[in-house]
Amino acid sequence: MGDSPTWTAAPAAAERARSVLAAAWSCAVTADGGREVFVGAHTVGEDGRVVLDVPADSALLAAAVCAPRGEPSAVLEFADVSPVPVRHRIRARLWMAGWFSVEDEDDGEGERLAFRPTRVVLRQNSGATVVDLDAFTAAAPDPLATAEAGLLTHLADCHGDAVERLTRLVEPDSLHGAVRVQPVAVDRHGLTLRIERARAHGDVRLAFHQPADTVSQLTERMHTLLTQAGAACPRALQRQRADGDG
Repeated sequence: MGDSPTWTAAPAAAERARSVLAAAWSCAVTADGGREVFVGAHTVGEDGRVVLDVPADSALLAAAVCAPRGEPSAVLEFADVSPVPVRHRIRARLWMAGWFSVEDEDDGEGERLAFRPTRVVLRQNSGATVVDLDAFTAAAPDPLATAEAGLLTHLADCHGDAVERLTRLVEPDSLHGAVRVQPVAVDRHGLTLRIERARAHGDVRLAFHQPADTVSQLTERMHTLLTQAGAACPRALQRQRADGDG
């Protein structure tokens, strides 16, 4: 169940896809009927090309070499997971179909495979979107993407009072039955709060008055939101324990 906030500013699909790709630490690769998960093994070029370091005996390497050039030889999957513990922590999934080519050797112990996508699909809570390849190539990840995990966990762990104060900016209907509110996402355009109820949850977005391209700018934008919240009427959250919560 999700709320229906007014999304006055949000990343475009191509930017969101590039952000997921930039922040992901692992990727799952399906090729030639097999599936392998690689952790900390990929890098991303400015054009969105993925370079993957694989062992010399990897089944993926054989599949990449044998696949007809230009035909989809693999599907890469990346999961965007909230760094803050909330229900349904996967915020988005990114699938990229395309083909691998062997780039060069890696000191005789492995190979570097370059992946060029032919189809990109981003699935968020709002549904799946086929991302235009030209837009994907041209887009840049959100400037806060790689810092987001640290920013959100610090906000959740050290500034719970600030998070609760920000709920003053949320429509009262969205807070009905709320038992917990946590910061679940932040980007240059705004902060998203996860509102958890006994048997449901929803997300509400608080847009910044201007985009934040650096952490220092984000700090200023957050101070602006907190100032606005301080001038609003307090809205108490229900303090009850959800079924099954510890």
